[in-house]
Amino acid sequence: MIARLAILFSLLVVFIGIPALMALLCRLMMPRRWWKWGSCACTLFIWGTIAYGVFIGFEELEVRQVEYVSSELPLAFDGYRIVQFSDAHVGTFKNSRKWMMKRAVDVMNAQQADAIVFTGDLQNLHPEELEQHIPVLSCLHAHDGVFSILGNHDYSIYVDVDSVTREQYNMKTQQLFRQTGWTLLMNEHRVIRRGADSIVIAGMENWGSKLRMPRRGDVGKTLEGVNDSTFVVMLSHDPTAWREKILPECRAQLTLSGHTHGGQFSLFGWSPVAWSYDEWEGTTYEGERALHVSTGLGGLIPFRLGMPAEIVVITLRSKKVK
Repeated sequence: MIARLAILFSLLVVFIGIPALMALLCRLMMPRRWWKWGSCACTLFIWGTIAYGVFIGFEELEVRQVEYVSSELPLAFDGYRIVQFSDAHVGTFKNSRKWMMKRAVDVMNAQQADAIVFTGDLQNLHPEELEQHIPVLSCLHAHDGVFSILGNHDYSIYVDVDSVTREQYNMKTQQLFRQTGWTLLMNEHRVIRRGADSIVIAGMENWGSKLRMPRRGDVGKTLEGVNDSTFVVMLSHDPTAWREKILPECRAQLTLSGHTHGGQFSLFGWSPVAWSYDEWEGTTYEGERALHVSTGLGGLIPFRLGMPAEIVVITLRSKKVK
């Protein structure tokens, strides 16, 4: 219910609120004989921009190359390649947009990665959205496997049901995640080996600082039994967990997140999502430790402008290489 109201509110703002505001500004700032023409031109420009974002911008897809260098990465993993994708929101890829999910899977497979990781929000509201996409999502493959975590939308927190029904939805969502053949990490980790060397891919449940966000992430449980000297790639859907949970509670060298979508809008490198999140896209460093935030693959609302969907290819490099 909340998500649907948010969409309705957004539509009202875009199609009525903004044109009305532009009409008022034109009336105040332009000569009387021109303000009506000015307000019409502004309204047409805004609606045209929205149409571009819905029908063209939302269908754009970029492959972003990122390199992360660490003195703690074992030599055997120098050049290890991880494909990250996030915030698929597959409920939006239906009917005439189903091809977009297939294209994304084909592009990811073409990278021939050592591992593929998904950093949360596979569904919009309800697990039933996933069912028609399982055959395509099951085609994802990498040498060491596909690893995934849950995002806030994957807990069905935006549907108006009782707690028992919501938990049933949660179980269904988790079942469908696993049906793809992916490894779903819920405060868990897996060890990847190359000869005598190893790294860990760890996945926290969602932890967010904003209201209504699930706070099930447990750093200690996620890394239970992992030696402090081990190189860790941490998957954490909400980037706010990096500063509030991960940096102070563990030594994970690289954290991969999503959640922000980059606001699905950018103007000269700025997005309004920057008002809500300090780290909302790209790579941020604290010493050698880093957080990379993907701007996502899809969206609850099918609109992107200046912030195309992305697939991230992360290459790990060791400073030990001479």
